[in-house]
Amino acid sequence: MCEANAYVRKAGKEELLMEKVDKVLPQEDGLLLENIFGQRKFVKARIREMELVEHRIILEEK
Repeated sequence: MCEANAYVRKAGKEELLMEKVDKVLPQEDGLLLENIFGQRKFVKARIREMELVEHRIILEEK
């Protein structure tokens, strides 16, 4: 499978935001994440780093 877990970095620590993300859609003021179950979550953040081999997306709040 190609999905990844999305984490948001706050004060130097990573917090799990959503599991099994398969879509990251840029929006006007943030990102819309969608997982394989059809759940969606909007977050005011930017992509900080992506570790695709490790299945991790690291976000940073705006």
